[in-house]
Amino acid sequence: MLRRYYAFKSSSDQRYEKGICFFNSASTRFDNFPKQHSDNCTAKHKATGQRFKPTVRVFKNMRNKLIEDGKIEEGLAPSYFIEGLLYNVPNDRFGGSEQANCADILIWLLKADRSKFVCANDLFYLFHDTSPVTWRKEKCDKFLDAALVLWNAW
Repeated sequence: MLRRYYAFKSSSDQRYEKGICFFNSASTRFDNFPKQHSDNCTAKHKATGQRFKPTVRVFKNMRNKLIEDGKIEEGLAPSYFIEGLLYNVPNDRFGGSEQANCADILIWLLKADRSKFVCANDLFYLFHDTSPVTWRKEKCDKFLDAALVLWNAW
């Protein structure tokens, strides 16, 4: 069990988020907050008129096609980070036909200032140069640029 504390005045007066941590083969620690991630994605799905999750699936399918076609390498755009990327899209940007929805969101993401985007757990920034639990900006840029080329080819 992992706790991320916001306040600890006493054992009866404390505020924290519950999570988990695990280590990879290089002994790097990863902090994860799956309940917050799941709860926030579910809330986002409801707030977007049930469009968030299908849109995430489209972007993951685009990622898979880009990997299959050799346009991006495996591991460049993990599912967790794609969900986080779309989590930051304003709710009112989700709408219209599925095709228009995805095109509008892709264009919005390419133009957005992504420097303050957060992970879907809302506890970490989505992008950071050194943190093992965040995405590298360059990898996101490469994914979005390749996704745009793929989208325009359809």
